[in-house]
Amino acid sequence: MHDVRIAEVLAGEEAWIVGGAVRDFLLGRLVLDIDVACRQPRAAANRFAKRFGGAPFPLSERRGAWRVVTEGVEETVDFTPLPSGIDADLATRDFTFNAIAVPVGGGDLHDPHGGREDLEAAVVRAVSETIFRDDPLRLLRAVRLEDELGFRMNERTERLLRASASLIAEPAGERILGELRRLSPAGYRRLGELGLLEPLGGDLEGPLEALDDPDFRLVSVFGERLRMLPISRDLRRYAAALLRARRPEDESARAIHRFRRVTEPWALDALAFLGATELAGAVEKARRVDPREPLVRGDELGLAPGPEIGRILAIIEEERAAGTISTREEAFELSRSLAGGERP
Repeated sequence: MHDVRIAEVLAGEEAWIVGGAVRDFLLGRLVLDIDVACRQPRAAANRFAKRFGGAPFPLSERRGAWRVVTEGVEETVDFTPLPSGIDADLATRDFTFNAIAVPVGGGDLHDPHGGREDLEAAVVRAVSETIFRDDPLRLLRAVRLEDELGFRMNERTERLLRASASLIAEPAGERILGELRRLSPAGYRRLGELGLLEPLGGDLEGPLEALDDPDFRLVSVFGERLRMLPISRDLRRYAAALLRARRPEDESARAIHRFRRVTEPWALDALAFLGATELAGAVEKARRVDPREPLVRGDELGLAPGPEIGRILAIIEEERAAGTISTREEAFELSRSLAGGERP
């Protein structure tokens, strides 16, 4: 593995490409994120960005690591400190196949922990006895790597993981969420098997495999408890829509309209969550005939501003969807009959 750009900015210095980039290169996977161990990460990051473009910024104030996000492609280059030589650096890594290094100028692999053999054997093996205590996020990472690579932890590593399972909730929520989002259904089941899921507030009772989507899996596994993690506003809205959804009473236009009112734009996902995908055709049909414009606007009703306007407009929309009204005149007539608070 050789990157001429990195070799150019670090010419004459001790520097190594390490970690997941080497692992993925050896596995024949696409390499987009490169980790470089060198003596002066900040200076190296700035030289790299100046020469090849991108934005350098500190990745970890405590560790002195810097990242450059390159321009035009989804690639990151991380520059991390190398205070005591490459062997000391690799001894702090998590798993043996992430503890392989290559000189940035080219040369033989440096593999003091037998990582290449473990790659060939499809084994996730801990570098040291303390990897999970040193960084509890590695508990999740071990399972995620098993899941993504189709590997399996060896007996010693699994024993170490089980002994440290109580630490699972210690990492920052953002880091936990980042690992969870990359898990397949099998990965979540493996978390449950290893005793890592329950301490995070998850369970396997939901429709985990009903839809192949990371957000759907998060809602299925964590339900209301998903709010304990630092999820985005969009994911919060998505989760709320799925969790408040109730199965439509039937396939009538009225029932489908009511269902869509509380679940769109995720009505089909909500059907999958409820195990009611046989109603997907009815939802898709309703979407196709959605009117482009409302029959009336709130400011045309002649009512004082307030929640009553929203209530009346919602009823008009439902009756239109159900086919009981179709014109503006009928909408205004219905509005007048509703103004006293009674629904016909």
